[in-house]
Formats: sequence, structure tokens, C-alpha cells
Amino acid sequence: MRVGLFGGTFDPIHIGHLIAAEEARERAGLDRVIFVPCGIPPHKRPKRVSAGPVRLEMTRLAVRGNPGFEVSEFEVSRDEASFTVETVRHFKSELGGRAELFLIVGADSLLEMHAWKNPAELLSETRPIVVSRPGFDLGKVEARLRERALVVDGVSVGVSSTDIRARVASGRSIRYLVPPSVLSYIVENKLYTSDSSA
Repeated sequence: MRVGLFGGTFDPIHIGHLIAAEEARERAGLDRVIFVPCGIPPHKRPKRVSAGPVRLEMTRLAVRGNPGFEVSEFEVSRDEASFTVETVRHFKSELGGRAELFLIVGADSLLEMHAWKNPAELLSETRPIVVSRPGFDLGKVEARLRERALVVDGVSVGVSSTDIRARVASGRSIRYLVPPSVLSYIVENKLYTSDSSA
């Protein structure tokens, strides 16, 4: 079984995430993609990120209806910072030897992977699937990472969670940038507005 792990803050999850995950699933022949919203991001100040259960629910709403996608609450349910290597260990244990694990990452993340916790273990236990973007130069990536990486290019979508939050805060439309179910959830819960408590 080939399983892709797709981690992120997903604040909010948007169509760019979904397109990247579907392309990775199809091109790498993955049996399933597991979205793993992070709990406490080690590199972001917690007050700048919506509550874990909120991001988890938006992710669940976004993937509903795709049998190749599922969502894990592993990181959200933890009370400590989330490190990818610990998540990989969890899924190795949960899925056992029958699963080949892949990490779905953006091109920028691949450049930073050498600075992640236990990068050598990450590379031995998983294979990175890199969702590239126009103009990304693989030559900038360490040779050992480049050799292990499976590159999925041509799926760049000009959407970011930061932009979506800013658009909501300024009263602009985010229709077509997020799935309709996620849009409804954001509106109903007044996320990313001055009224939000999430």
C-alpha cells in the first residue's frame, strides 16, 4: 500500500491543497492521501493559527466525497509541538510494514527539509513527493534529497491561506478559492474576522 502524508496548518484548506494532493495521488500511484492538520506548529506563533479543531473540521469538510482522501487528528490531538518525524513514526507503527510512506511537500519545504528534526530518519522512512511550481530550480536542493524526491510539476495554483484570510478580513469573496462546504463553515463561524474567537 502506498500512502501519502500531507501535513500543514490548513488555515484554511483551499483548492490549491486539494489539487496538489490529487495530482500527487494520481501521479505517484498512491492508494490514499492522509491530510494531517498540524496541532501546535513548531515554527509559527500559536496565536496566529486558528484552533486545531477548527482547522481539522475544515479539512474534513474539504476532503469529503473523495474516497482516496482521509484526515488524521493525530497532531491536533497532541499537547506539544508537531514534528513531521514523530508523525511519520506514528503512521509507520499504525500501518505496519504493509505501507510505503510518502511525504507530500511544497517546493519551498524541500529546500528547508535539511533543517527539520531528524531529516536522515525522514528520508529513510519516507519518500518526498514535491509539488513544484514554475521556475523552481531542483539544483538548489541537496543531492540526497533530490535523488529521493518524486517531483510533481505543473500544478501551481495562485491561492494561499494567507491571502484567503486577508480577503475574508476585508470583506472580499473567497468563492472558488475554497470548497463550498469550507466557505459555509468560515461564514457560519465568522472565521478570520474581528468577531472570530477561533
